[in-house]
Amino acid sequence: MGDLHVSKSSHGTFQPLFSQISESADVLLLCGDFTDYGLPDEARVLARELTASMKIPVIAVLGNHDYEGGKPDEIRHILSDSGVAVLDGEATEVHGVGFAGVKGFAGGFGRGALGPWGERAIKAFVQEAVDEALKLEAALARLRTQKRVALLHYSPIRGTVEGEPPEIFAYLGSSRLEEPINRYRVTAVFHGHAHRGTPEGRTSTGVPVHNVAMPLLTRVNPDRPPFLIVEVPLHECDSVTPVAEPRREPLVKSA
Repeated sequence: MGDLHVSKSSHGTFQPLFSQISESADVLLLCGDFTDYGLPDEARVLARELTASMKIPVIAVLGNHDYEGGKPDEIRHILSDSGVAVLDGEATEVHGVGFAGVKGFAGGFGRGALGPWGERAIKAFVQEAVDEALKLEAALARLRTQKRVALLHYSPIRGTVEGEPPEIFAYLGSSRLEEPINRYRVTAVFHGHAHRGTPEGRTSTGVPVHNVAMPLLTRVNPDRPPFLIVEVPLHECDSVTPVAEPRREPLVKSA
């Protein structure tokens, strides 16, 4: 899940949800925008909610909202101190599955991607997207697991931002992030950011991409809790790009 947008007044709000996730999954992935204004006090609220309820490993990347207050390093330290593995070009392994994470960046997709030409500000903007893609590639290269999962905030494909106003597609992700995902035959990709986007898409080589922004999950599955469970099979020998599919059965039984 992603885009929780925790505020200072969110005390107790997420504990029931986190408890349910602990009972349903082996690992929780948070796809950025945990905080609303990028304030350390908001991060402390989330850390307390996680500590009180979470019994499984938590892996996260920061989102653009987590940078808003100018203290992303402090937010990262607060969450790390509570046991969250916050990735920014790093990789980690849980239960035989490798996870590589970066925030990502904007810039657009395919032929509509912004190129590094013209003013210095444009070149710097494009370079940020390139740097994030290089960090993702380096993180994926460190993994020696058969199954690799990429954790992002911005989308690597246009498909999962469809539904947002087309005018802002370029601000929701960058296809530069797609290149290392295809090259390293990633099993599944998770991102947030596009609250009104599309839940699922695929890269040009067929890698599944899941938009798990909490507002989107709430809208498309109003009768389910706002998190997605994806099962990653560990033991088969894949001769093609491995596929991870969402688990379709309801996560909560009706009374």
